Amino acid sequence: MKNVYQTVLVTGAAGFIGFHLSRRLLEEGRRVVGLDNLNPYYDPRLKKDRLAVLQEYDDFTFYKADMEDRDLVESIFSQHRPEAVVNLAAQAGVRYSLQNPRAYIDANIVGFLNILEGCRHFGVGHLVFASSSSVYGANKKMPFSVHHNVDHPVSLYAATKKANELMAHTYSHLYAVPCTGLRFFTVYGPWGRPDMALFLFVKAIVERRPIQVFNHGKMRRDFTYIEDIIEGVVRVLDSPPKGDDSWDGAAPDPAFSYAPYRLFNIGNNKPVELMDFISEIEKALDRKAKLEFLDMQPGDVPETYADVSDLMNSFGFRPDTPLEKGIREFVRWYGEYYGLE
Repeated sequence: MKNVYQTVLVTGAAGFIGFHLSRRLLEEGRRVVGLDNLNPYYDPRLKKDRLAVLQEYDDFTFYKADMEDRDLVESIFSQHRPEAVVNLAAQAGVRYSLQNPRAYIDANIVGFLNILEGCRHFGVGHLVFASSSSVYGANKKMPFSVHHNVDHPVSLYAATKKANELMAHTYSHLYAVPCTGLRFFTVYGPWGRPDMALFLFVKAIVERRPIQVFNHGKMRRDFTYIEDIIEGVVRVLDSPPKGDDSWDGAAPDPAFSYAPYRLFNIGNNKPVELMDFISEIEKALDRKAKLEFLDMQPGDVPETYADVSDLMNSFGFRPDTPLEKGIREFVRWYGEYYGLE
């Protein structure tokens, strides 16, 4: 059954995906309650500038808060009674999880528990939460499918995202909270995160510094444009899952359940060689990159590749923005935002 939820709580609203989603929902005439702690994991100025755009809408309400703040999260649910929740707040980054592991437990585990409790106690119609392609970890079978077992993460970040999936299923089972987990694949586009490859590469090339190319360029990524991600999230948001009687505990499929719970990949379904990615950036900038080839970083994986057949079958949608278009849009935004000629 399709719903159109009018009041949506978006955690991580000042983040890359949260900003774009909040703006889309507001443009559709919905009411958005945003939560974000504006932490300094990357330049808070970018988060504040995203937030300033959202605050131009009358139907946007914002709270600067940590998801770990149990009392405040509960008060937000109590005051605003969101009909649906999209949880995009998390401590992001595979490499940072090696340096500051406790931040991932606080935000991604404790914080997510507080969101689940809010959904349970205040009758939320659908919880959509961000998982990650990182959960596939040591898996080698390509393309990555939501029907595959993903019990071998290679970073704590990935482990917390897998834990979120398990926690959500538990609440679906115990309290009939409809939950959908979305495994995002290498999201890029305007207003993107400065710690991600596209932002790092463009910034370095513009500043005529070498870019760091890990695994000596032998990497493949399923780069997914932000507008495709948002389209997928919105389609999923208004269609909460129901339990599926065909699910068999003797041969359990991790993608769905007897409980109201589903998992979907959202990826471009077209993995790109890292050197081809760099070539497209060079074309968009009309400038050659200086390359510094390095070994693979701990916690990273050489390839990601999304099987999006479940998304297509359930919602009639698959991401399809060409890489060259997405990179051109990012470069255009970057130039405007930083005042480049």
